[in-house]
Amino acid sequence: MAVHETLKALDDPIRREILGLLKKGRLSAGEIAEQFDITGAAISRHLSVLKDADLVRDTREGKYIFYELNTSVLEEVLVWIADLKGSN
Repeated sequence: MAVHETLKALDDPIRREILGLLKKGRLSAGEIAEQFDITGAAISRHLSVLKDADLVRDTREGKYIFYELNTSVLEEVLVWIADLKGSN
């Protein structure tokens, strides 16, 4: 797990909001973009950062790309943080 990339990806409020949207289920890039008042290119860049951090997975279906959460990476980060905190 690349904690640095994961934390960097989580640092941006738009990316956190995208993850919140995906918590409800998979969405196409267009459906995600509809929720924001920024360019499609900016959404694409945010999705790329999330994908590089392995926080989301994408699947192409025809001309659409669908995104969904990769919860295993979030679980790994939580375990890492819990380990730092220690069990007192």
